[in-house]
Amino acid sequence: MTNAMLSLRNTLVLALTVVSVSAFGADQKPAEQKKQDRPQPPTRPFDAPGAPKFTRLDGRPGANPPVDANGDFVVGPEYVAAPETKVIAGVPQGKVQQFSMNSKDCQRFNPGIARKVFGTVDPKNPKTLIVETHPIDYQRTVTVYIPAQYVPGTAAPFIVTHDGPGMGKPDMNFANILNNLIAQRRVPAMIAIMISSGGGDAQGHERGREYDTMSGLYAEFIEHEVLPLVEKNYNVKLTKDPEGRATMGNSSGGSAALIMAWYHPEWYHRVLTFSGTFVNQQWPFNPETPDGAWGFHSKLIPESPKKPLRIWMAVGDRDLLNPNVMRDGMHDWVEANNRMATVLKAKGYHYQYLYCLNAGHGIGNARPQILPQALEWLWKGYPISKTP
Repeated sequence: MTNAMLSLRNTLVLALTVVSVSAFGADQKPAEQKKQDRPQPPTRPFDAPGAPKFTRLDGRPGANPPVDANGDFVVGPEYVAAPETKVIAGVPQGKVQQFSMNSKDCQRFNPGIARKVFGTVDPKNPKTLIVETHPIDYQRTVTVYIPAQYVPGTAAPFIVTHDGPGMGKPDMNFANILNNLIAQRRVPAMIAIMISSGGGDAQGHERGREYDTMSGLYAEFIEHEVLPLVEKNYNVKLTKDPEGRATMGNSSGGSAALIMAWYHPEWYHRVLTFSGTFVNQQWPFNPETPDGAWGFHSKLIPESPKKPLRIWMAVGDRDLLNPNVMRDGMHDWVEANNRMATVLKAKGYHYQYLYCLNAGHGIGNARPQILPQALEWLWKGYPISKTP
């Protein structure tokens, strides 16, 4: 081999080594970083045993269920973005602004937590993991949309959304939808408060602690630490009426949305979830809710008096299935959402559930079609001003 060839080979080896170290970190396993290596979940049929009896709208691109209908519906497998997702000429445009919160100023989640490796199943309790964590400082971004129709000094309805965008990256698509729906008087002139998590995902990370914990703690953090800052920073007033308060999220943000309303129905009555993590992902283990959010459909909803909640849900037919080392039978997102729909119907809740064909976790391809309709359904029954 010539000196030139040796030099080229050594350069390539060095480059590959640098790429490998920068991608995975010197003290982390590749599996912790490369989540894309997970096998794609199988497609589950909407008419599988135990699934709800769906009304079929599939095969009709752009078709959504009626906004005044309860029950279970199949949509897809092709989707058409709703016109409300675009900027429409002549529609008043709301303002989107942002501020940040430092963990050191937080009362309830200071310091944050993070892990280096996923963890192992507890040999004494297969429903939980042994996870080593370390404290962290973090910043979270709060993005606030204020509609053009907001009248200063009045108490506005609002929606809290989880996994809000980072600083400098406001979600203008969501703002477009709200601008158009408000102008069409299909939803009230609501303020949207989009809150990012403390970072990471699932057991041992700050996001998992905030979103997957079965308690009212995260709702209390928002009520007493976030909402007062929104009112102060932007000179707005937020309604105290739970009928005028909604919460929305994707994945664990979806379970967090229901957790907030479940433990504090005096604050929230309206819940919207995409691929809700109604599975056993709570950490650390809590003997009062040993199955985590899986307990919603296995115990809490069936065995509790009906609460004044209105719940919209969607799941993808390729949604998550056992994405980690736990094999407790409580980690199938499709089954979990199907079970949720079944128990909500049995208890007489106002709910609408969409089973999205040709869609994975978070149903990103279906969302531009179904989100405007979902928001309109969510706010049914709330008074909407007739004044332009």
